[in-house]
Amino acid sequence: MSHVFHRSLNQGYPTAVKGDGPYLIDSQGRRYLDASGGAAVSCLGHSDAQVIEAIQQQVSTLAYAHTSFFTNEPMEELADFLIARAPEGLKSVYFVSGGSEAIEAALKLARQYFIEIGQPQRTHLIARRQSYHGNTLGALATGGNAWRRKQFEPLLIDVSHVAPCYAYREQKDGESAEGLGIRLAAELEAEILRLGAENVMAFVAEPVVGATLGAVPAVTGYFRRIREVCQRYGVLLILDEVMCGMGRTGTLFAAEQEGVTADLITIAKGLGAGYQPIGATLVSAKIHNAIASGSGFFQHGHTYIGHATACAAALAVQKAIEERNLLPRVCSLGEGLRERLLERFAAHPNIGDIRGRGLFQGLELVADRESKKAFDPALKLNVRIKQAAMEQGLMCYPMAGTVDGQEGDHILLAPPFILEETHLDEIVQKLEIAVHSVLNRIYKEPTTCRSGRDSAL
Repeated sequence: MSHVFHRSLNQGYPTAVKGDGPYLIDSQGRRYLDASGGAAVSCLGHSDAQVIEAIQQQVSTLAYAHTSFFTNEPMEELADFLIARAPEGLKSVYFVSGGSEAIEAALKLARQYFIEIGQPQRTHLIARRQSYHGNTLGALATGGNAWRRKQFEPLLIDVSHVAPCYAYREQKDGESAEGLGIRLAAELEAEILRLGAENVMAFVAEPVVGATLGAVPAVTGYFRRIREVCQRYGVLLILDEVMCGMGRTGTLFAAEQEGVTADLITIAKGLGAGYQPIGATLVSAKIHNAIASGSGFFQHGHTYIGHATACAAALAVQKAIEERNLLPRVCSLGEGLRERLLERFAAHPNIGDIRGRGLFQGLELVADRESKKAFDPALKLNVRIKQAAMEQGLMCYPMAGTVDGQEGDHILLAPPFILEETHLDEIVQKLEIAVHSVLNRIYKEPTTCRSGRDSAL
């Protein structure tokens, strides 16, 4: 019996004992192709010698020094590296241990900024429905994932939520993609005015929505309009790139592809590629300077911020990505993965949408393509597909609640940047077997919400 308080207390887990490039190996010798990067984390796979050497060297020199007493060289160098490549206007980096902490830091920085400049009445946050920003209470309140929020609702601060830029379900009949972006920007503006523009602190959004929607990019022009709305009313823009950033969509920062910058950008996951736990909040000059010329002190902190070993690992990861020219490879591999997914699934009666950017791709499952009707949540389609994929030696990231937090299922793919073309074939072949095996079983069950096209399976 395990004494670990596992994520699920009602299932067993294979024991991972070794990494080999894009594969994980369990204690029984079974190999699993990591097509999800764990949770969009392992961009360099699981056995990168350059990163391992950097960690070993740092530990042998200085593992950790508390940042209330010291700075450290890898933290300073990593901050320089990131700011030199960040979108315009970003000046400094606050290092934490993961994505939820990065969001919490961003929210507190936004609040303190307005206190420092004499606008303490700005307390309202606006985010989007069907978003995910982390599991700590502030991040959970900001996110629009209804299932994750529900039981903790009494503990959460009040955050307004507007519609996501989710073209597959939000775009109206006869509405262009541009029209969708215009309408959603107007919805944000209306919510700012409803709350009182002088009372709104920040708008928070993922450039490409990850866990809750499954690799949903915004329509062209949406974020430029959102940025304009925020600037018009003095509202800070916080971009959550914890999952979609650090090269995952083909550029180091996902915001680059939207042609915008932000007041605060959060990163994690691919920053350290899983070799060490690390996240960060990138801070604009406007916010940095307001605090520096005011109180001079950010009233926040965690024990392991700026952890020397974690920063050394992340710096090695980012240097490896740049030196090996992996970002163009993310684009080409992403195109290859998308082509294969379209070839296998575009005509499938139970795949409603295939979307994404770079090596961040999603498939939305539906009971009926024409009506976009979701499968009955009681079927636990996402759980069954994950299990079936693991049986095939494939790690993928299926999730439920895609439509509204209750209904809907999608599969997220976020494999390492180091794949070969043969790995793309392996991913799609194994995924097809897993999806078909689960759907075949479901369609044989007595009562299911389904399209009735059994012959297509």
